[in-house]
Amino acid sequence: MISLLVAMDKNYVIGLKNGMPWHLPKDLRFFKEKTTGNTIIMGRKTYNSMGGALPNRENVVLTRNQTEILENVKVIDNLETIIEWNKTNPEKEYFIIGGGNIFNQVMHLADRMYITSIEESFSGDTYFPNFSEDEWHLTSKVKGEKNETNPYDYYFLQYDRKK
Repeated sequence: MISLLVAMDKNYVIGLKNGMPWHLPKDLRFFKEKTTGNTIIMGRKTYNSMGGALPNRENVVLTRNQTEILENVKVIDNLETIIEWNKTNPEKEYFIIGGGNIFNQVMHLADRMYITSIEESFSGDTYFPNFSEDEWHLTSKVKGEKNETNPYDYYFLQYDRKK
């Protein structure tokens, strides 16, 4: 299964200057719980913004620059590799974690989306692609805990592609 995993504001903003324009520890915990023990796939800018590979996950970077040596990361240069992995390992879940360009490239391949929807507007320069609710079924909606360290109203949403 190919899944998109993203946090975004109500205007689809997902990033600002290669970082996140908000801090939500509960969302970071959700991300860790979903991806630990699994494969995460990202673009080079997302990888660089994280400061290196995340532990306890297979880290894959999708980039056109195959000469770049990245530590503890598998580098691929095409979507066909992801499609092939998905076909040969249908029991696995592959998490696409960004950034905006990668989400645009793989949206049509995705079976599921995990979206942390933040009910605020932020300045940003990177956006999640618009998607049609006609193609997706909202299968889960859980309100996140708002407190002093998680200061925004937000929801954990799961969408599955309609068959």
